[in-house]
Amino acid sequence: MEEILDFLAENIKLEIKKYIYGLHDIEEIRLRANKPIILKNSEGNSILIHIVSKEELHDTLQKICEHSIYSYQKQICEGFITIKGGHRVGITGSCVIENNKIININYISSLNIRIAREKKNTSNNILKYVIDGKDIKNTLIASKPGCGKTTLLRDLVRKLSTGIEEYNFKGKTCGIIDERGEIAAMYKGVPQNDIGIMSDVLDNSSKSDGVRMLIRSMCPDIIICDEIGRKEDIDAIDYAMCSGVKGIFTAHGNNLNELYLNKELKSLLDKSIIETIIFLDDKRRGEIKEVFNLNKNNKKYVNVLN
Repeated sequence: MEEILDFLAENIKLEIKKYIYGLHDIEEIRLRANKPIILKNSEGNSILIHIVSKEELHDTLQKICEHSIYSYQKQICEGFITIKGGHRVGITGSCVIENNKIININYISSLNIRIAREKKNTSNNILKYVIDGKDIKNTLIASKPGCGKTTLLRDLVRKLSTGIEEYNFKGKTCGIIDERGEIAAMYKGVPQNDIGIMSDVLDNSSKSDGVRMLIRSMCPDIIICDEIGRKEDIDAIDYAMCSGVKGIFTAHGNNLNELYLNKELKSLLDKSIIETIIFLDDKRRGEIKEVFNLNKNNKKYVNVLN
């Protein structure tokens, strides 16, 4: 927590210090111009007395960008900055548009500091559905937003990349396309999260570009992508599968019907590329709700938990 406080404007830092040690498991620090500081944890929001000024907001952003906002321009245009420790700072303000693309965000109005905490061994309960002898099944992990997909995916990659003794599974070379920086949380080329010993990461890259680059340059055994669902994502997965690479992906969808409502995900499932679909429980974070395996005879998905 101390490393995060050092990024904050001095008055904000002092104000939060008055409260922080009475609260547990802080998940977010929200700073909005001319609004009170809000701290969020599992119990809800705590609204502090201090009102954040525009100057304090700008000072905080300067510290986050190491006093060189220009060098962080690309990340700012993506709407977030990853800082040391894997923490992510969401940014809102007035977008500057050129050729239908965001080229800058002026007049910063809000910062949302999401505090990263690794949760290891969260993937233990899905390993038996993913591992297939000495290899893995092409796997899709799906749920509503906020159910722990990325946390579980990160831990799964860590295990597959390092090896799993109890399954007699030797580590595989994993290629991670970390488009939003939430899996590895790269900071100046160094992963801030434990992603195993045989993982290579491309961050701030689109999945379509990243998959091709990693396959050409790093020869991965497994490709990992978070939150697929666009046509270019599916095209990239097709390319990977045709190259003999296995894949583990996540997507939004609370059940099989919802996945099929997404035209691009439907096309992926119809090709029988995905061998296992794991749905996470929307009420118990990280817990399994349903698991579907592909029946290779009739190309249908069968719920193996029934």
